[in-house]
Amino acid sequence: MDELRPRVLSDLEDDALAPAAEAFTRIAVDYFAATRKGEGPVSTPLDAAELARRFDEPLPAEGRPLEEVVERLRVDVLADSNRLCHPRSMGHQVSAPLPAAVWTESLIAALNQSGAVQEMSPVGTAVENRIVRWMCDLAGFGPRAGGTFTSGGTEATFTALLAARAASLPSAWKDGVGAEPPVVLHGEHAHYAVARAVGALGLGTDAAIAIPSDGWRMDVSALEAALRRQEECGRRVMAVVATAGSTATGSFDDLDAVGRLCEERGLWLHVDGAHGASALFSSTHRGRLRGIERARSLAWDPHKMMLMPLSAGVVLVRDERDLDAAFAQRAPYLFHGAEGERSPDQGKRSFQCSRRLDALKVWVALQRYGAGGVGALYDHLCATARAFHAAIGRREPFEALHEPEANILCFRYVGDRSLDPERLDALNLRLRELFNRSGEGWITTTVLGGKRVLRVTVMNPRTTGSDVERVLDGLERTGRQLAEG
Repeated sequence: MDELRPRVLSDLEDDALAPAAEAFTRIAVDYFAATRKGEGPVSTPLDAAELARRFDEPLPAEGRPLEEVVERLRVDVLADSNRLCHPRSMGHQVSAPLPAAVWTESLIAALNQSGAVQEMSPVGTAVENRIVRWMCDLAGFGPRAGGTFTSGGTEATFTALLAARAASLPSAWKDGVGAEPPVVLHGEHAHYAVARAVGALGLGTDAAIAIPSDGWRMDVSALEAALRRQEECGRRVMAVVATAGSTATGSFDDLDAVGRLCEERGLWLHVDGAHGASALFSSTHRGRLRGIERARSLAWDPHKMMLMPLSAGVVLVRDERDLDAAFAQRAPYLFHGAEGERSPDQGKRSFQCSRRLDALKVWVALQRYGAGGVGALYDHLCATARAFHAAIGRREPFEALHEPEANILCFRYVGDRSLDPERLDALNLRLRELFNRSGEGWITTTVLGGKRVLRVTVMNPRTTGSDVERVLDGLERTGRQLAEG
């Protein structure tokens, strides 16, 4: 090892110079250029076993020239990764990230500031607190509001419900939830993060009560009836969770109506706006969030409709003291200041201690593109989804299951409508698999209303109407082959 040390130290210094940085950046630039033209496959035809064999190799005992490492990235990694920046990539809710935010990632890594406490990230803490304030203002939260960055919507919802538990059961951190834990009510199409949080908080997943939908949104009348039943049986309600931009259909619950029910009963309302809260940037779509100011907590993922690179999530609360109460711990080796004093330290209100400065890329993106630019991109993604819906209406072999409220659309290949429901379910499942393996495009699938359906999520500003038509052409051709076979 001693003889290796001088060489490794020399390599380290070489790798810190511009030529080394440019070698990595060139791969990303070439990737952007190729996908801009819509060239090449959207994903890989290789299965998991084939890809695993590519990397089945011994642990390297010694380093290799940087040029060889970079070439392996280009050939072995990039070539068979999902190309989210390709205009016919319309799969999951993962963005084709904004370039300025992408380039900021290298600076975040180079600075390596841990955002748990102000002294470890003096400027980063100020940036994060400012972005949280901007987002609170957009949500209509008052001057006592606050929040923190998270790894994503799952952590944000978990943190919010932990704060709700502290409000409902102040001694739960020390004593547990007891024999009769409270319940959490949520829409039947809520993200799985809600039930996961309820289980992890020790309430038991039976305490997560699903409310039926009306038009893919939580039925407010059914919610009111469920709340009345809880009152009649003497069961405490810890929180109600509404969804703003559901995973399946992108639908928005009626936040104003749900919020009024919660306010009348003094209940905690959490809004899972991981996907849809970014509509607050849009003058066209922000009305879908009417009533959001009634929420006590809000999950919001900039790495979705604000098009940030993974990861960048945020949890906001109307009263920051609620978030501070969620974590009833002391850590004098990290956190300083008097009891009850407002602290800039984000570690006090976060699961994470080692925290990336993800706020910086959001700050850079807002500086570069502005709030208006982010809103315009949101509008564009939604408009493209509506164009997809219109195109389906012109094609007999397809049917849409809903009109898009955001950038998500579920639809179904029905062919000549001669196949029974069971065979259509199997066909649509196989159709998605074959189409994705072809490289022509990339979509997802889900079950909606008891039917296997195809699902697109428009997350790339480069996607146009012609890309929509090409995806539908490929799906129609593959569907016809399956139906005839």
